Amino acid sequence: MSESVELLRIEGVRKTFPGVVALDSVDFDLRSGEVHVLLGENGAGKSTLIKMLSGAYRPDSGRIFAHGQEVRIHGAQDAEKLGIATIYQEFNLVPDLTVAENIFLGRQPRRLGMIDRRRMEADAEVLLRRVGLHVSPRVKVRELGIARLQMVEIAKALSLEARVLIMDEPTAVLTSGEVDKLFRIVRQLREDGVGIVFITHHLDEIAALGDRVTVLRDGRSIDQVPASTPEAELVQLMVGRSIDQQYPRERPETGEALLSVRGLTRDGVFHDISFEVRAGEVVGLAGLVGAGRTEVARAVFGADPYDAGTVDVLGERLAKHDVTAAMGAGIGLVPEDRKGQGLVLDASVQENLGLVTLRSATRSGLVDLKGQRTAAARIAGQLGVRMAGLGQHVRTLSGGNQQKVVIGKWLLADTRVLILDEPTRGIDVGAKVEIYQLINELTASGHAVLMISSDLPEVLGMSDRVIVMAQGRVAGELPAHEATQDAVMALAVSAAVTPTPTPTPTSATDAGNAVNEEEGPRGH
Repeated sequence: MSESVELLRIEGVRKTFPGVVALDSVDFDLRSGEVHVLLGENGAGKSTLIKMLSGAYRPDSGRIFAHGQEVRIHGAQDAEKLGIATIYQEFNLVPDLTVAENIFLGRQPRRLGMIDRRRMEADAEVLLRRVGLHVSPRVKVRELGIARLQMVEIAKALSLEARVLIMDEPTAVLTSGEVDKLFRIVRQLREDGVGIVFITHHLDEIAALGDRVTVLRDGRSIDQVPASTPEAELVQLMVGRSIDQQYPRERPETGEALLSVRGLTRDGVFHDISFEVRAGEVVGLAGLVGAGRTEVARAVFGADPYDAGTVDVLGERLAKHDVTAAMGAGIGLVPEDRKGQGLVLDASVQENLGLVTLRSATRSGLVDLKGQRTAAARIAGQLGVRMAGLGQHVRTLSGGNQQKVVIGKWLLADTRVLILDEPTRGIDVGAKVEIYQLINELTASGHAVLMISSDLPEVLGMSDRVIVMAQGRVAGELPAHEATQDAVMALAVSAAVTPTPTPTPTSATDAGNAVNEEEGPRGH
């Protein structure tokens, strides 16, 4: 590897939006052949900073240097010319185009005025091999899952000969095996002299991959520290306080069964699923990616059909495939894809909080807007949603605050049973603890929570019982005192479970990772 040189430097950058100071006098630099971790809570300014480097935003003041020269990045083409490529959490790919077409979109090689498809696909093949992705360059992107889409994005960045690669939460939806593959690619890019800006909420990844860490808090660069800095110190820098207990589970007395599922079956997806969740209880649903956890949750909520079995709430039988009936009985679902399924991004905080209760707040065709606003303000205050006001568009909130809004709409509806699917994915450690405290408050007041998570420590730390699924079936159930990572994984890979036909994934995440379902959920 050649001698390290400065690729990027940011000095005193400031960026404001109406009512919000997103960045205030931020300093940052990146050298060739290093992984520089950008760390901070949701809303700390990380996304604003990388959008500035990619040309989506322009700074109000401050200076940006690339390769020692002051530059102005007015758009994606300017960033591309400077060798800066960004891989966002929401991938920038066209589903109906092929892998090769996406990699070279807008830059297709030509011959005699026509797109040279043979050369484009051959060049794509070379890039795909470099990132370890074994798919045809002719396959359409919509046929790929999340993990493979990410590799396509990296291949696209390599096709630009990027010297600066910005990766925004690249491991958020990956299994442990996929994370290992990604890390191998990142380390190879580092050896090749690429400078990598790496954003993550998984603190264990920092020491494993990073060289330096810049911590942002409330729009300011607080400190720059080595990647070997202890996690407790990083947390304190991030949130401005120490967090003594990461999983503050309080275990109240449990009451009657609020949710009872018996023999739930959907041919080819899940079979004979039975469990119950009692008042005051958190039941964790664990298993390998592709085990059918999300599909069961969606069937219980009425979003997907099932072929056999029953779902009862407080002893009352629910109609199949009827979301309205489930909501009326007091079931709420916080989906794993909060942006795609849990929120109306271009609507306000108030409008999103009122989505579930809109019908009950309507009289003679008119919505009680004053009542809705009062209730929304109460819930937003209770949850500590950081916002400019109830009229702020949800799209502009940080991930942690968006998740609070998704949960808040069900609190407004006085939901008895709340199903949480990957409730803290992509959320910083401070916001995670706030979500956990909220779960404690729900169960202490007699509600029941069914929690699906691929983060094993989260499942073990917050669940009173853990139900483990494997290949579409319940492999076993563990009380909290017996639930260890080894015990859960032993059940998750249990050969005693009769294999079912390969399930047809109904969620983007399960579809994306089914190819790696021999890998376990993430442990930290």
